[in-house]
Amino acid sequence: MNTLYLDAFAGISGDMMLGALADLGVPLEVYRSVASKLGLSEVEINASRTERKSIGAVKVHVRAPERGVVRTYAHIKSLIDGSSLSAAVKEKSQRIFALIAEAESRIHSRSIDQVHFHELGSADTMVDVAGTAAGLEHLGVEELLCSPLPMGTGMIKTHHGILPVPAPAVVEILKDVPVYSSGIPTELVTPTGAAIAAALTAEFCLLPPMRVQAVGYGAGDRDLEIPNLLRAFLGEREGAVRGRARERRLVFSTNIDDMNPELYPYVMEKLFEAGAEDVWLYPIQMKKTRPAVTLKVLVPPSREEEIKEVVFAETKTLGMRISEIDKEYLDREIILVETPFGQLRVKLARQEGKPVNIAPEYEDCRKAAADSGVPLKDVYAAAEEAARSLLSAREQGQEERD
Repeated sequence: MNTLYLDAFAGISGDMMLGALADLGVPLEVYRSVASKLGLSEVEINASRTERKSIGAVKVHVRAPERGVVRTYAHIKSLIDGSSLSAAVKEKSQRIFALIAEAESRIHSRSIDQVHFHELGSADTMVDVAGTAAGLEHLGVEELLCSPLPMGTGMIKTHHGILPVPAPAVVEILKDVPVYSSGIPTELVTPTGAAIAAALTAEFCLLPPMRVQAVGYGAGDRDLEIPNLLRAFLGEREGAVRGRARERRLVFSTNIDDMNPELYPYVMEKLFEAGAEDVWLYPIQMKKTRPAVTLKVLVPPSREEEIKEVVFAETKTLGMRISEIDKEYLDREIILVETPFGQLRVKLARQEGKPVNIAPEYEDCRKAAADSGVPLKDVYAAAEEAARSLLSAREQGQEERD
């Protein structure tokens, strides 16, 4: 499996992403073609070699002459849909902009299609987003991984005035994404960078075992106390066999016989918030035939301490068993599909590049069913049908390119 791992030790922005991909071999013509297909013919795209703390990198410059142009989310969607970009690039671009629009909608309490993009609707942002999707396609990236993201501090000037760092849009976009405070007094993760990472990343993790074939560096604008770079590792993951990947995981297990059953739903919720991948319970009988519950938690190694703290704080256990396991799973991809009930996320599982499972995201479907007043099963069926139609269009487009 062709994997790209983003080492975002200094954060991530759209131009840093374009620079890292360019350093890995994506020609500028790929980005210029994206601008042309989006009807942004006056955009100028150039790149230069530079250094950040003596580390060589590529700085991509996207210059747009337009001034004062404000696009709505609906306008941006129509520009992407009406373009001649490939189906995969369109879908990834739509997924990224959907995250931005959802964040702006929540912040400003507006309908998602009426959200006005100011800086985020500019031509250079559109090139950053669609150019990233096209660059990943050019490199044949099948899986994108990313490190936890560092948050800066301080204030930043925007169209909406002076805002705290991280910006409200970044905070909304990065919900459920692992972040930490860097202590550096500037913006490190931009809304565009946050949306690219959140929308396209299969997993936020430490660098996994992989055979690195190339490394690219994309330069940011500011001179920081650390190298202002996004580092990208391109290679093959160890353990990736015939469309499957294997990773190390921990399993925490404890038997509890003296806790109020009403507390378990809250415990599970707190464990998921702490980064657990799965939590499950099953009834057992302990000594003296006492009824009890076994609590098990599937844990990424990077979240071991946080999850231990939850188990000991929120349950009555005095100890737990910890075992190491190998988790093997199919290639996965989240796609965004259009249905009569709105845009919905659907998870695809692939075996040797071929889709073998289609699973609509429950929370999206549940909300759509409630908003539309239709049975949940009808929303699921519409999402699955839309996903199959999108896959068929992708295959047809690939055949035409071949």
